[in-house]
Amino acid sequence: MPQIYNEYVKGLMLITETAQGVVEFTRLYLAVFYTFVALFYTSKIILAKKSSGQEQVFPGQRFCTSWWNHLTFRLFRVTIWMVCVVRLFYPSTDAYLGMFTSMMNVPIIFAGNILLTCGFLTTIIVHLSMGSQWRSGVDPQGPNSLITSGFFRFSRNPMFVAIGVSQLGFFLALPSIFSLACLIIGIVSLYRQALVEEEHLAQTHPNDYARYSASTRRWF
Repeated sequence: MPQIYNEYVKGLMLITETAQGVVEFTRLYLAVFYTFVALFYTSKIILAKKSSGQEQVFPGQRFCTSWWNHLTFRLFRVTIWMVCVVRLFYPSTDAYLGMFTSMMNVPIIFAGNILLTCGFLTTIIVHLSMGSQWRSGVDPQGPNSLITSGFFRFSRNPMFVAIGVSQLGFFLALPSIFSLACLIIGIVSLYRQALVEEEHLAQTHPNDYARYSASTRRWF
């Protein structure tokens, strides 16, 4: 019996150490991940604008739906990045995030890291596949044509779907009231922005978009 008990205790200690290791790895990973995301999109927008001579970001008129969506998303992206960097150097920050301790286990956190990474990689692939037609927001002068191939065969908003998956991954990787609020607000912003962009496409390409929307789902 003592031997069985000792093995049981060792097993619990191993599980605890593994879980703690995953938590600490994720702490570092989230800080590096969101720093990379910020650098990637900032440099991508600057370089694309410089090479094409055209604006890449169109938040819309001040206080319109698209403008609010862009503002909300930017604020939360910056907040998420800052929180992830701060908690890397000050782990005690977690006490203010409203952590869901029951979800702080290896399978959930690991799944979160996978979804976070896959969602972002898919976002990049969709982004690059759009080439020079990619815009953030609604370009009053475009697009010249609809993209209905590639990922757009399966979803009218594949990039938004990928971003949503990544946002879900963030919640699972850092299960807390903070990340849950980011998830809910992020999904609502994506949905509202999808409606704005779909309305624009329906106006600029009425016949083509009507056929496209009839054969392809909004999400998946």
